[in-house]
Amino acid sequence: MRAPITVTEAALDRVKHLLEARGKPSVGIRIGLKTKGCSGLSYSLEYADERQPLDEIVEKEGITILIDPKATLFILGTEMDFVEEKMQSGFVFRNPNEKGRCGCGKSFHV
Repeated sequence: MRAPITVTEAALDRVKHLLEARGKPSVGIRIGLKTKGCSGLSYSLEYADERQPLDEIVEKEGITILIDPKATLFILGTEMDFVEEKMQSGFVFRNPNEKGRCGCGKSFHV
């Protein structure tokens, strides 16, 4: 079965670093969606202290990424990457389901 999201090596390395730097045990990170911005939806990332019964689980190289069940249908086929540029760095989601993004790039709609 194909994972609902793919994670690049750069994103995996960054998640690993964040989990190690947290200072307390974590199950992994959880990806979700929030209603936000001009286009309607925004990705959210948070530390996961426990697995929820309906979470989608993606495990790669010892790192666990949990996907909130309310977000799964919206992010199927998405690639999660971490990009470091001269003026900014952060997680980038390349989602083939997006129909549009707001001008600032902080939110999207499907």
